[in-house]
Amino acid sequence: MAFTLPYAITLEVGSSLENKTGDWRTERPVYLDRLPPCNIECPAGENIQAWLGLTQEGKYQEAWEEILDNNPLPSVHGRVCYHPCEDGCNRKQMENPVSIHAIERFLGDQALKNNWVVSKQADTGKHVLVVGAGPGGLSAAYHLCKMGHKVTVVESKAAPGGMMRYGIPEYRLPRDILDAEVKRIEDMGVTFKYNTRIDNLAATMKADGYDAAFLAVGAHLARKLEMPSDDSVNITDAVTYLNDIEANDSKPQLGKKVAVYGGGNTAIDVARSALRLGAEEVTVIYRGPQDKMPAHLFEIEEALEEGIKIAALRTITEYKGGNIIVEVNEMDADQRPQATGKTETIAADAVVYALGQLVDSSLLSDCDGIVENDNVIEVGQQMMTGMDGVFAGGDMIPSARTVTTAVGHGKKAARYITAYLKGETYTPAEKHETASFDKLNTWYYEEENMRQQPVLDLDKRKSTFGEVLGDLDEANAKYEAIRCMSCGNCFECDNCYTVCPDNAIIKLGRGNRFQINYDYCKGCGMCVEECPCGSMLMEPEEL
Repeated sequence: MAFTLPYAITLEVGSSLENKTGDWRTERPVYLDRLPPCNIECPAGENIQAWLGLTQEGKYQEAWEEILDNNPLPSVHGRVCYHPCEDGCNRKQMENPVSIHAIERFLGDQALKNNWVVSKQADTGKHVLVVGAGPGGLSAAYHLCKMGHKVTVVESKAAPGGMMRYGIPEYRLPRDILDAEVKRIEDMGVTFKYNTRIDNLAATMKADGYDAAFLAVGAHLARKLEMPSDDSVNITDAVTYLNDIEANDSKPQLGKKVAVYGGGNTAIDVARSALRLGAEEVTVIYRGPQDKMPAHLFEIEEALEEGIKIAALRTITEYKGGNIIVEVNEMDADQRPQATGKTETIAADAVVYALGQLVDSSLLSDCDGIVENDNVIEVGQQMMTGMDGVFAGGDMIPSARTVTTAVGHGKKAARYITAYLKGETYTPAEKHETASFDKLNTWYYEEENMRQQPVLDLDKRKSTFGEVLGDLDEANAKYEAIRCMSCGNCFECDNCYTVCPDNAIIKLGRGNRFQINYDYCKGCGMCVEECPCGSMLMEPEEL
């Protein structure tokens, strides 16, 4: 009778006899990098996960330099950015998001304390004009200078910062922090010209020999609103009021009872500033419900803590006898506010309109090819206007009007301008797929709530412009960084190496991750299943 050998030892020499079992697979595990949702949500395009990882290791200067690859103002952003990165953070689905803005602030402040500096490339011989020293202009100037270009920033006001200086109160952004980060850009070699207006862009570029220009004029003109008034209530606008607070030693006094008309962050900033300057009663009037106000929730909560009142579902119709006449609204079936015909009175010495701002685009009057619609400029995919060599960003183009958005525009424009000056076209790298929460194995992560920043005493908040939020110390900043789950990107936890039954995972050394020896991998998928951060997947085996 014929004897049949077991299947496992009838395979060819070189496979089973050497334990090479890779040809059993129908699927194979592969390593990949996915894009963390925090990075996706950042308008400045920061590689947040990378600098959090460096912070975990105590490499603070390297972490700061990683931020500066995309954003030259980390101390400012750690204070004024509304951190959409944290809205996207996967940690949010477990407990609290990582306090990314507080860590960025810590790193930015470390740079200022230790006088860390920035290097730049060799001189290219090109000269670029930047119009406006707001966040977009400062960002573009920094990146252009770092790329080796000569840069001149022209600013109509007496100091840099744009709406960061003339629109954001000191209790949110101390001026010494803003000035220090601007000085770093100036120390790199950027030239600033203050109190200077450009009335004719084309003529200026030709006369001064600029090779390109970036337009970053902020929205400093207030929207107007006309309604019946007997002049018994003083009326001003948010832009004028906040500018006067910054520009004048004698702070503007609006009276004991102040109303602010609007529901955005600027309205809240005005209300809280009025309180600090002596108003005894401050009311924010908003046409919709309070939970639909466009201001960020933490801003509203801080204002309520300070005693600001909110008159929601109210529309101003008239000023009479030292009162504001408001009409009561109610929500209709489509969740839109509709007038009811009922009126109320709110006593007020002054009202401040915070209804949005416009850009002064008068410098473009003689620029052939630049198209303006509804107070914004049309730009192409390379951010260039219809005029050759003239680029635009920030408040001047259709986009969200935030500090971080403008900084992102400045960075992108610098890349496009540099390519233009070389006669090339800049093509951004393709983005990886998203590391969504469902791709993580959260069993491996402990649930820990975020460390809270210290808060200024309430009485001091109401009577001074002292900074409301304080810094995290080093221990808490590092703790917060460690809470990052490294979504979508291998952080060398060794799980795959540990669980592989075939010893098919090869460690390549610190910082080099792993490699899979497919001669031995049977495709069981345990490494993928046990990867905490979702940086592995199974793909069909090619036959």
